[in-house]
Amino acid sequence: MPIQNSPYQAFATLLTSSGHNVSPAELHGLLLGRSCAGAGFDAEGWLIDAAELLENEPQDNVRSALIGLQEMVKGELTGDDVTVVLLLPTDDEPLADRAAALGQWCQGFLSGFGLNCRDSSMLSTEATEVIQDLAAISQVQDALEESDDGESDYMEVMEYLRVAPLLLFAETKKPDASAAAKPSLH
Repeated sequence: MPIQNSPYQAFATLLTSSGHNVSPAELHGLLLGRSCAGAGFDAEGWLIDAAELLENEPQDNVRSALIGLQEMVKGELTGDDVTVVLLLPTDDEPLADRAAALGQWCQGFLSGFGLNCRDSSMLSTEATEVIQDLAAISQVQDALEESDDGESDYMEVMEYLRVAPLLLFAETKKPDASAAAKPSLH
């Protein structure tokens, strides 16, 4: 039995019914990208960036959903979890649709990160590679075919995307190397 009302589907319906022709994946990517670039979690800044992608001022129900999404992302990035939950279509959707959403998520992430990253030359080699990977992934969504290999490639990419933001977030929020050197409490 397919899940009729996944968070992705619910958000997609909300956006469409409010006249926003935007993928929830791209919006979620934008939010994570800007958060990982050090934009912070100020609701107003997020709503301004989101409104630009939405192409018009979001109404109250969309604003509430956007703020809820930001709270979720803030919890994931600042909590003890080691992965983030991606706002993507469920596994019972066709692979082509899921792959397209994955590409949109990456595009959103890259634009959110790009808009808010103060100095990309300061990124470590590892972080720069993550950004390059995201750029590559945003281009390959058409290459995934409806097959077992396509499914496993999709799952691999998705797993990668669930940890990549945390690496970037950790890197952009550390003020200097000495702060990173303090021992972990775990």
